[in-house]
Amino acid sequence: MQLDMESREEQPSQAQSQAQSHSSVQSNVRTKTDIAWEHVTQVVDEKGKKAWICNFCQKVIGGGGINRVKKHLAGIKGEVVACSKVSPEVRFTMQGKLKETAQKEKEKRTTSVTILDDDEEMEEIEMSTVKKGKRKSTSNLHPFFTKGINDPSQPTIKSAMQSKAKIHDVDLAIAMWFYDACIPMNACNSPFFQLMVDKIASIGYGYKAPNYHALRVNLLTDAKKSVSLIIDSLRSQWVDTGCTIMSDGWRDVSQRHLINFLVYCPKGISFLKSVDASDIESNATNLCNLFAEIVEMVGEKNVVQMVTDNAANYKLADILLLLGLHVQRIVLILYLSELDNVKSLVNLASRVTIFVYNHKWPLNWLRKRPGWKEIIRPGATRFGTVFISLQSLYDHKEDLQAMVISNEFKKMLKVGNAVECKQIVLNEIFWKNCLITVKVMTPLLKLLRLCDSDEKPAIGYVYEGMRRARRGIKELFKKKKELYRPYTNIIDSCWDRIIYCAAYWLNPVFQYDHANLCKKNEVFQGVLEMVEKTFKGDDVLNITLNLGRFRDAEGTFGRSSAVASRNLTRPDEWWKLFGGDIPVLQKFAIRILSQTASSSGCERNWSVFERIHTKRRNRLEHQRLNDLVFVHYNLRLQNRLKVDMRSYDPVDYENIDKTGFWVVEEEREGELNYDDLENMLDEQEHEPASESQGDHVDHEVDSEFQLLSDREIDAYNTPISQDP
Repeated sequence: MQLDMESREEQPSQAQSQAQSHSSVQSNVRTKTDIAWEHVTQVVDEKGKKAWICNFCQKVIGGGGINRVKKHLAGIKGEVVACSKVSPEVRFTMQGKLKETAQKEKEKRTTSVTILDDDEEMEEIEMSTVKKGKRKSTSNLHPFFTKGINDPSQPTIKSAMQSKAKIHDVDLAIAMWFYDACIPMNACNSPFFQLMVDKIASIGYGYKAPNYHALRVNLLTDAKKSVSLIIDSLRSQWVDTGCTIMSDGWRDVSQRHLINFLVYCPKGISFLKSVDASDIESNATNLCNLFAEIVEMVGEKNVVQMVTDNAANYKLADILLLLGLHVQRIVLILYLSELDNVKSLVNLASRVTIFVYNHKWPLNWLRKRPGWKEIIRPGATRFGTVFISLQSLYDHKEDLQAMVISNEFKKMLKVGNAVECKQIVLNEIFWKNCLITVKVMTPLLKLLRLCDSDEKPAIGYVYEGMRRARRGIKELFKKKKELYRPYTNIIDSCWDRIIYCAAYWLNPVFQYDHANLCKKNEVFQGVLEMVEKTFKGDDVLNITLNLGRFRDAEGTFGRSSAVASRNLTRPDEWWKLFGGDIPVLQKFAIRILSQTASSSGCERNWSVFERIHTKRRNRLEHQRLNDLVFVHYNLRLQNRLKVDMRSYDPVDYENIDKTGFWVVEEEREGELNYDDLENMLDEQEHEPASESQGDHVDHEVDSEFQLLSDREIDAYNTPISQDP
């Protein structure tokens, strides 16, 4: 009996020791597997206590466990000295781990509070049920049916309606805040809007929103740090793939010359800064210093090229030549829209659209026509909108002519510019010039849309697209130099061919298409020039000697998988997969083929940047306002690809800016009601590229050119009389 008692007493103690041992093992396993331990070395100090030495800065971290190690690596000051030599990737990872830990602890606290509140609520309901709902059962039915609608323990229609009323009250409170603060309605489309609401709901009743000072100082600083971590994650890609600095020079309403700088790599676009260059635009030395500062911020070895769409006020190419950068000046559509005949045609077309969209009767009459689509449909850029609108206007030629010759239109002749509109619509020369301009511009717009891709680097397809567009324009005008040269000269002047030649030659889509490969000497010369600009010494010789192996598909370049994926894989990705036999050549090809071919990332509403460079009504200090714009624009860039940009909101002020020339009269600005517009983008306008980018260029560019008749060619450039 005594033995039984002793054995029973021993069992709990054994169970306890086993539990403690199991807990210790779990702790040790967790400790050993934590990612932070990879970056420190465990030692024992003079007192016999454990300490850790950072593998980056060699500083000793004593006590506190893994949490202090993570804070040291994450650069969070306070409890421990921040590491000054940790890599951006490790710092970003550690900060993410600390945030996860803090979030889990917060969720545990929130869950415990919620459970406590629910228990108290249940006790109140049970007490109420005992006092008021106590009665005998009168049948064998399930209690749910016997309690009736008046039983307080059953949710009633009244209580359900009350919950809907509460939701409506919350919705109304949010709406009232929008209205009171004059916040645009489309702000609710921000990916952070619902996230904000969820965070507020998760923390529970009693949460107090941050005040003006917190938003202005502390939280803005924290937000900038978070966004900077995103930029750091992109910065690590710049070393491998190289990057493109995109600059957008423009003038605000005060005629100040502002320049915005962004950086492109295949993983994303990031905004660097905005600069007021009004005082230095005429001084080449100061401009050179400005661009040198930007290059230094990005890293000279990381920069492959600079792309700009506005260099009219200074010789940017000469300045950047001093920095050893390759420069691209993508202003094709701007130059084309400034041709005299195109400019005159666009002005006449805009008079028609302004008349239609500023008078109710013409717009209503046209909308009743079968198969009607809105004339004005915005493109990706305001210059693209010009030619898209010309195409749309030409498509509505019959509808517009039917309107102006109808009996009802006679009543409109005394209104506004009705007579002028009628004369333009009935002028056949106007329509023929519209047709020719559209035929010339359509393939060029498609080429630019190919170049404007943010998701896929398009630089490897630009040379072939230019080549086909140039040849097609010549055929369009039946090789009459006086007609096609204004267009081909612009194509030649807008693109520097060196980097495009190199990208074309290194693109497996075209290199192994022997029947159509351009064999001009300038193509291979472009490759050699880019090699000499990018590398020095033995690397230049190594690359030059191995270019033939790529051309002849030797080694891994000739593997069956490499051959099969030439037209299915992005060129830069193809080189990553199959260029490993020649690492230096692989690096060169990836850096060239990973670049963008345009500055489309700059095509945004820049009005927010005007506030940075003005002193009027500036409540934030200059640096804080810069931080605000830095956070705002980078968040928008990161979320750009997640949002379906094909849907067009007629009350979206950024898109209205692109179409204003076509729908707003200067002397009557603001009278147009945009709520009635159904400006949907043409599906073909935003059609994704085919799986084979090479086929995309071949078919989309060439198929658009249809030869003009001799009569149409003779009529082209004829001055347009407004007499019908």
